[in-house]
Amino acid sequence: MSWFRRRLGFERVLGVGLLAVSACRAPAPEGPRVIQPKYDEQTGKLKQLQYDADRNGKVDTISYMDGARILRIEIDRDEDGKVDRWEHYGADQKLEKVGVSRSGDGIEDAWSYAGPDRQIVRIEISTRRDGRISRIEHYQGEQLSSAEEDTDADRAIDRWETFDSGRLTMVSFDSTHRGKPDRRLVYAADGSVRVEIDPSGAGNWTAERR
Repeated sequence: MSWFRRRLGFERVLGVGLLAVSACRAPAPEGPRVIQPKYDEQTGKLKQLQYDADRNGKVDTISYMDGARILRIEIDRDEDGKVDRWEHYGADQKLEKVGVSRSGDGIEDAWSYAGPDRQIVRIEISTRRDGRISRIEHYQGEQLSSAEEDTDADRAIDRWETFDSGRLTMVSFDSTHRGKPDRRLVYAADGSVRVEIDPSGAGNWTAERR
């Protein structure tokens, strides 16, 4: 999860959201104008807040608004013209998920969800970068605990991974497209690997004969 946390910086999300809300309610302070509102020409409702966080004359944060309600915030931290971080807010104005571009090219292809303690509990990834979720990772105490993935793009999970204290302990595969694994690799702590099969899908695993 290290690459994701480096891009996320989950600890600062609330500050940006509160900034957007406060900008809707209070006049801009004196001095350099770092927050620029944009309004819908037909309805007059606030639709966007452009923010220059480092006051260098470049817009690096854009809040998309529905009046006083935050819809989404996009952040270009390195000001290269490509969004690095997307913050998505729900109807209750709470942060629902944070998106990033794993390749740093402005294409949003991974999203994290935090628990009540603001630690990441789930990451959804579009491995083909088409917006469709194909891999889901689950975390406990900031460590990867399990994952499932659709490896052949048929919209069905066909690979399952299990971890113990961040160490991969088992990978299961569905080679028959029936929704259940029929083959798995079990990894021991000493690095050895055991291959098991379950042809019937009834949960009766046996060692594969060689």
